[in-house]
Amino acid sequence: MACNWSPENATKAYIRTLKMETKETEPNAAEFISALAAGNNAQVMVAACAQKMVTPNLLALVSAAHQTGGHVTCIVPGREELQTSKRALKSDSKYVNFVIGDAGQLLLNEYKDADFFLVDCNLKNYEGIMSGMHAMRREKNGVILGCNAFCKGSTWQWSGLRTHLLPIGDGLLVTRFGGENGRDIRAGSKGVIKKSNWIVKVDKCTGEEHVFRVRSPRKLEIAAGL
Repeated sequence: MACNWSPENATKAYIRTLKMETKETEPNAAEFISALAAGNNAQVMVAACAQKMVTPNLLALVSAAHQTGGHVTCIVPGREELQTSKRALKSDSKYVNFVIGDAGQLLLNEYKDADFFLVDCNLKNYEGIMSGMHAMRREKNGVILGCNAFCKGSTWQWSGLRTHLLPIGDGLLVTRFGGENGRDIRAGSKGVIKKSNWIVKVDKCTGEEHVFRVRSPRKLEIAAGL
């Protein structure tokens, strides 16, 4: 995943997702997912679900992949969930590589080099799965996004992880990996660390939620050894 945020990719993927026809009712989450993946220029996107992945969320990744030239893989627990997901996606299912298996094992092994993860918080031990993915050493940066964060029995305070809980749809958890625990550190930046913060604003007139990504520089202090 490229370090630079691409507003153009994010905007185009967002608009493409808006235009996709679906009977589901979670457009806000889908649009955000699409913009986040495309804006980060994600190339290898992997989704893992407890049952069938919510159709708009998969369509969001498909939309982002169209924009970045990447590809989408969806891990499902069984054949029934596979068929249900394909029927829901209709013709767009051809853009998704479906894999049947244990999400935890596959995410931490087979797909550990992906640069964008969408993980269902309804998965058993999802906290351990996401913590494990975050702890892996990788050469490139990426994003781990948890959906259904407000689900019953879900806890989102993972020990040691810098995580943002966004009140979008059924709740989204965002954390980055790579660099120093997800912080963008660039060579030649004169000791400047760029941190990302998420700000949620609600339009008082329409009730719509708007999420903004704000980066603020922070000086990196290095203690000189004797």
